[in-house]
Amino acid sequence: MVPVLSTLESVLQEVKKEIVERNKIREETHENMRKATSLSKQAILLIHQKKYADAEKFIKDAETKILSLQELSKQFPEIVFGGMFSATLQEYSEARIFLVLVGESRFITPAEIKVPSVDFVLGLADVIGEYRRLALDNLREGEVKKAEECLEIMDQIFIQLLALDEAYMLVPGLRHKSDSDRRIIEATRGDVTLEVRRKSLEDALKKYAIPDKAKRTIRRPRKVDS
Repeated sequence: MVPVLSTLESVLQEVKKEIVERNKIREETHENMRKATSLSKQAILLIHQKKYADAEKFIKDAETKILSLQELSKQFPEIVFGGMFSATLQEYSEARIFLVLVGESRFITPAEIKVPSVDFVLGLADVIGEYRRLALDNLREGEVKKAEECLEIMDQIFIQLLALDEAYMLVPGLRHKSDSDRRIIEATRGDVTLEVRRKSLEDALKKYAIPDKAKRTIRRPRKVDS
C-alpha cells in the first residue's frame, strides 16, 4: 500500500516548525552571548579607568544574560554549549576576578560566580594581561611600588596555574595562554626593573645635587683688568 502523502506533509510541517524555532533560539542565544561578552569587556575597560561602580553594573548585566543562558541550556544544551558560550564565560570570569582583585584584594571562586572550573581557569589566565596594563599605568603615574605589586600578583597567578599539575594539561587552551603569560610577565618585569633603576639613579642625583639656595650664594670670580 502506498503511504498517504498528507501524513508525510503533516510530519514535515512539524519538522519545519521545530527547525525554525530552534534556529530562532540559536540566533537569540548567540546574540545574548555576544552581548554578555561585550559587557564583560567594557567592564574591564572601566576597571582600568577606576570607574568601579560602572564596571560592577556592566558585570551584573552580563551575569543576568549568562544565568539566562545557563537556564536555557537545561532544555537546549546542544544549542547553548555548541557555540561560543565557553568564550563568553571566560571573558565574564576575567572581568569578575579582576574587579574583585582590584577592589577587595582577594581571589574569588568558580562557585561564587557560577561558572565551570575550566572557563574560570582560562579567564584567570587572561587576568595576567590586565595586570600588565595596570602595572604600566602605575609606572606612568610614578607609582613604582604599585607596579611592583601588580607584578607580584601576575607571578602568583602564573605559578599557581602551573601548580595544577596533571589538571593543567586537561584544560584546552591553557598551555597556549600560559606561554603568552610568561612573555607578558617577563616584559613587565623588564619595564618595572628599568623604572626602579631609573628612579634609584634620580634619587641619588637629587641627594648630591647642589640646592638652589646654595647656588645663589656661590660668587663668580671677579674679572681682573689687564
